[in-house]
Amino acid sequence: MKALVFDGFGKPLRATEMPDPTCGADEVVLKVCRCGICGSDLHMTEDETFGLQGGEVIGHEFAGEVVETGRDVTTLKPGDLVAAAPIRGCGRCGPCRAGQPAWCENGMTLIGGGYGEYTALAHHQLRKMPQGLSLADGALAEPLAVALHGVMRSGMKPGDRVLVVGAGAIGLAVVYWARRLGAQAVVAADLARHQEERAGSLGATGFVQSGPDMATRVAEACGGAPDIVFECVGKVGLIDHCIELVRPRGTVCVLGLCTGTDRMDSFRAISKEVTIIMSVFFDMHEFRTSIEALDTGRFAPQSLVSDVVGLDAAPAAFEALRQRTTQCKVLIDPFG
Repeated sequence: MKALVFDGFGKPLRATEMPDPTCGADEVVLKVCRCGICGSDLHMTEDETFGLQGGEVIGHEFAGEVVETGRDVTTLKPGDLVAAAPIRGCGRCGPCRAGQPAWCENGMTLIGGGYGEYTALAHHQLRKMPQGLSLADGALAEPLAVALHGVMRSGMKPGDRVLVVGAGAIGLAVVYWARRLGAQAVVAADLARHQEERAGSLGATGFVQSGPDMATRVAEACGGAPDIVFECVGKVGLIDHCIELVRPRGTVCVLGLCTGTDRMDSFRAISKEVTIIMSVFFDMHEFRTSIEALDTGRFAPQSLVSDVVGLDAAPAAFEALRQRTTQCKVLIDPFG
């Protein structure tokens, strides 16, 4: 099969031929239809914190068709169309049985493999796509689930005023869920206005460009200081910035992935009695909800997609995303 391989830090991904995967007793082999390029993929290929050694096929936002099943798999069969959750637990412990493999008592593993034509993974990581839903949309289920988990963690209520800092794919997915779940105002904020129209198509009621007097402009756009601020960038200093923007006794929910040691004005945070919540991964109930959301509602998550590229063009597209561009969610079509 053809796949993209990570050779090492500072090197672009490389398209090459690899052996076809085989499945274990509890696994299936999947023909990948689409795989999203995630911001964490960019982080993983430039930061040793994530443990890549070289030789890996990454990519964790994908959907595809089951082409082979292991002997112990009874819930899926060849021809089934599925979305993949990249979190693999043991499948047997309490958290796994409750649909929370991220907190597996025996240790969870983050799997990749989506940047290839085929991959193998455990059957309990897969959920069938609803009949009539395009398989090409299934790659959006994972980032939508990450965003939904953040909104659930934040305790957002209908009628809340929400600010989303960072108009990348996860930030815009938070916009989508916050509006869908009843926020009164959902304002996106970013350094540039590249994603302003896309934010509106996903439900944003306003857009603020970062700069001077931001707190004042945010309050104007939200109809008051926001009840909840979602940090969806992952840069040192942004949690503190969000504390500045949220109302007293408001909530800052952090989804941005930052490996640097952060700093915070703790006196300001305690003076405002700000609640700070961290959010990572998702549970399988949120994953299922995200799949079902792909074909329902006024706002379409498909608006996140800005481009689709084949494996040969993917390395250049991947490197381009390291710089701020007008792109949002770029999908890889392994057979395109």
